[in-house]
Amino acid sequence: METERLIELETKLAYQEDTIQQLNDVVCRQQDQIDILLEKCDLLISKTKELADKLPDDFDDNERPPHY
Repeated sequence: METERLIELETKLAYQEDTIQQLNDVVCRQQDQIDILLEKCDLLISKTKELADKLPDDFDDNERPPHY
């Protein structure tokens, strides 16, 4: 009986270690994806600022278009 219990505990531990490793792999992949997305966001922000700087000084984005 004691041996069976020990085997059961060792089996559960092995499954838990495998699950932890799988979860760690997922977290690492997600962090890589987050890092890539942050870089893309920074690039988009800088490109948007570049485009905004190229707008004429008298540009009014609240002005109604002529067809109104």
